[in-house]
Amino acid sequence: MEISSFIHMTCEAVVPYIHAGSKLGVLVSLKGVNGKDVTEAGKDVGMQIAAMSPVAVNENDVDKTIIEKELEIAKAQIIAEGKPANMIEKIAQGKLNKFFKDNTLLPQPFVKDNSKTVAQYLDSVTKGLTVAEFKRVAIG
Repeated sequence: MEISSFIHMTCEAVVPYIHAGSKLGVLVSLKGVNGKDVTEAGKDVGMQIAAMSPVAVNENDVDKTIIEKELEIAKAQIIAEGKPANMIEKIAQGKLNKFFKDNTLLPQPFVKDNSKTVAQYLDSVTKGLTVAEFKRVAIG
């Protein structure tokens, strides 16, 4: 056996999740646990991460190069659609906000109950419970 990488996470609770087929694993670091057993919630969020592959916990954690790339793509689309030049920045910002909603973990609709976001689900489990960080690893 050869170890190709090692991930170390510390927080109030770190919950592992192995997706069906054992080729995808997630570690979810939770804060705001308040002494509760949040294993099931951690596994639910791990499944969300495995299924939806978010780029970050929230928009503040998105890498600046990803933001720049998304804005560039949005502006190119807007220009191709023939929108007025004075509206490009505003429309591009709207598209970026949609990207954040769809591609960051906490504002995503929760896969087990899409009437809630992941943030709302965690808060319903324990007031103030949230994800500090996550790691998603796929084999093959």
